[in-house]
Amino acid sequence: MISQSVNDKRKDLLSAALRLFAENGFHGTPTSKIAKEAGVANGTLFHYYKTKEDLIVSLYIDIKSRMSEYVEAHSEKEKSVKKNFRNQYLQVMLWSLKHRDEFLFIQQFHSSPFASLVPAEEIERLSGKTCEQIEKAIKDKAIKKRDVNYIMTLFTSHTFGLNQYLSKAQLNEKEQKEVIKDSFDMLWKMLS
Repeated sequence: MISQSVNDKRKDLLSAALRLFAENGFHGTPTSKIAKEAGVANGTLFHYYKTKEDLIVSLYIDIKSRMSEYVEAHSEKEKSVKKNFRNQYLQVMLWSLKHRDEFLFIQQFHSSPFASLVPAEEIERLSGKTCEQIEKAIKDKAIKKRDVNYIMTLFTSHTFGLNQYLSKAQLNEKEQKEVIKDSFDMLWKMLS
């Protein structure tokens, strides 16, 4: 059942868009289909989002925000830089396995021209804390001195690849966690 209060229409549109983008991709999903799936008129979609691109960027920001909140809430704080990064990496991977459509959307988004449409202040809000952690790790000589964006790209690429592997491998939860930890150790060796 689709909720139709004014505040819930936006969520309904984002949920419908997510399902359809995960299933059909960005270009294979017309806005009319998103509106129909959400149970609203096509014009209603454009009341909340000026363009399809605006909807896509808004969905990305929403998903990344929820993922960041999850990781922050579930990561144990450690004194060791490596253990902190490992905890966060584990939580990102566990979140990605529980939220497959959302993570698939993030992967699609990162490889699309829509990624360049995210406002700079949103990029800072979504990645600022991680960038600060990387800068501190470099300063403390826990990882090699490299461009922060390059290191972020390595983390991102690594999580995308591991998510694809884990989505196809038939592993139980304990085996998944072992592979995630092993993957992190390989990544950390490359960075440290």
